[in-house]
Amino acid sequence: MGFLEVVVILVEKYHKFFLEGCKNTLILALFSVLIGTLGGTLLSLCRMSKFKPLKYIAVAIVEFVRGTPLMVQLMFIFYGLPMIGVTFPDISFIPNFSRFMAGVVAMSLNSSAYVSEIIRSGIQAVDPGQMEAARSIGFTYGESMRKVILPQAVKNILPALGNEFVTVIKESSIVSVIGIADLMFRTNDVIAVTYRSLQALLIAALLYFVMTFITGRLVSLAERKMKNGR
Repeated sequence: MGFLEVVVILVEKYHKFFLEGCKNTLILALFSVLIGTLGGTLLSLCRMSKFKPLKYIAVAIVEFVRGTPLMVQLMFIFYGLPMIGVTFPDISFIPNFSRFMAGVVAMSLNSSAYVSEIIRSGIQAVDPGQMEAARSIGFTYGESMRKVILPQAVKNILPALGNEFVTVIKESSIVSVIGIADLMFRTNDVIAVTYRSLQALLIAALLYFVMTFITGRLVSLAERKMKNGR
């Protein structure tokens, strides 16, 4: 039986495994980027704060997360936190919810460190005179950031956030080590049953490529529309 024939047979027989893995991968990536964006926004504002203790804490968190492997962070959250009494609840109607939450927390934490730099650079790209103008008409610093600076920074931030989503889709394959049924985990299930590792991995690689390619094209489309709207 030829190589491509085996690939076709695996797709026909185990397509539900691969599709479930793709679905879980996209859900994990979406939650991670959304939560990471909120955390990154908070960290970026703290890093730009004039209150030095808050600034130093934010800098330390970002540098530590960016300077340590995602695998270590995932293992610490999934295996380490329960050792000190911090656990994720199980929900009966959602299989392996605690594992999924551990993956989301680890991916979100890692993403927030990188997103914070994206948001900080986007904010700093806005003309400083905008902040001075907002303060001169009576806005507080928080109001100026929320109503004047952040809306202008969005155009600089959104394309980079889209690229971060693409990156998270690829990096999410690491959560398979704690039993989350993402695409890589389901691919390993197929390999365990069929012993056709090369063909199964090729299918997984193509599916990862399709997900990242489509996401990348959507990001490029959004970026062009924002440029045309200026």
